[in-house]
Amino acid sequence: MFTVAALYHFTRFDDLDALRDPLLEYCRANDVHGTLLLAPEGINGTIAGPRVGIDAVLDHIRALPGCASLEHKESSATVPPFNRMKVRIKKEIVTMGQSDVDPTQDVGQYVAPADWNELISAPDVAVIDTRNDYEVAIGTFDGAIDPQTKSFGEFPEWWEANKDRFHNKRIAMFCTGGIRCEKSTNFLKGQGVKDVYHLKGGILKYLEDVPEETSQWNGDCFVFDARVSVGHGLKEGPHELCHACRQPILPNDKQRPEYEDGVSCHQCIHNTTDDAKSRFRERQKQIRLAAQRGVKHMGEI
Repeated sequence: MFTVAALYHFTRFDDLDALRDPLLEYCRANDVHGTLLLAPEGINGTIAGPRVGIDAVLDHIRALPGCASLEHKESSATVPPFNRMKVRIKKEIVTMGQSDVDPTQDVGQYVAPADWNELISAPDVAVIDTRNDYEVAIGTFDGAIDPQTKSFGEFPEWWEANKDRFHNKRIAMFCTGGIRCEKSTNFLKGQGVKDVYHLKGGILKYLEDVPEETSQWNGDCFVFDARVSVGHGLKEGPHELCHACRQPILPNDKQRPEYEDGVSCHQCIHNTTDDAKSRFRERQKQIRLAAQRGVKHMGEI
């Protein structure tokens, strides 16, 4: 069993290059894999490994400047969720593209999972899912509004086009682990919205804490690792990943005529050229050959 830790923390990092290599080597030394993003605004990512290794890496991260209060969310996996460890330097740890957004200054009111159902059931509350369309497609909260964004950077434009719909409404927002809501609630408060709330710990904490029989969550929650999705109790979901478009599919979708392993699924078959499909087929061939040799191919997750 592998321990999976999802984490983020907003703080000011001045020398990212000095942080990157020691963090990468420490993860590797403790047999921890996954992806961590470093940016001037903080750290974000998901890592997996043995219990002792995850604890050691979390201690290392909490020793970084301004990270002593870092919180994380845990789940488990029966197979390794990641094959490699990557530490990348980015402009933002979650890309919104709004230079004046600063979650360290002001965010919405946190709502504990135990109190979330009551809030989103109130008639004067509009519930907004801040995730991307393919994530929303496999699960969301009852009555939640789907902005149908392809990326988080589209959210400000969506809000500008739709803000009049929410006059005299309280706004409740949620995302996978909470990081997008740190920025989206700060953004809305900067737009003059006073009553803004967000789910503390995100969907993952809700699915961990709230019993299924009282839950207002429908479906599964997309996660960015080899598990693809999780459900109530953070149990691994039924979804797999189309390795052509990286979108979630169900086992039955593999029986559809549009599906070809690593090449296309019903969601992407018309979105790629014949040349691209030929490249995908060659990649799958190399993955199969690598598997026969007992090694992992760089094209795998």
